[in-house]
Amino acid sequence: MLDRRQSARDKVIYGGVAEIGAPGATRDCVVRNISDTGAGIEFSSVAKLPKEPMSLTIARKGRRFIAKVIWWRDNFVGIAFSAESSAELPGSDLAERLRKSERKKRQLQRRIKELLGEN
Repeated sequence: MLDRRQSARDKVIYGGVAEIGAPGATRDCVVRNISDTGAGIEFSSVAKLPKEPMSLTIARKGRRFIAKVIWWRDNFVGIAFSAESSAELPGSDLAERLRKSERKKRQLQRRIKELLGEN
């Protein structure tokens, strides 16, 4: 399958909340992979999604994104984040420190794969 993503995605398991359609209409989801430009999410049941933008909140990352649905298959959905959509959730500097730590972890994991020749 041709991968047309702008940036590599990291495999994760984050809880998320998608606001779909009418304001306040939310569904819980699991973020399975994420990058700076998009994510793959999974709903507990088949998701019927409108074509208009949706909101995705990932509490663990302390972030909220506006996203557009790119593809969906059953309960799996691929979304692309809007360029100006990322917003910080109110909180402490813990979210920023966690984000930096996760970024560093991904860099180290990629470097290890490089050194082991797994790329």
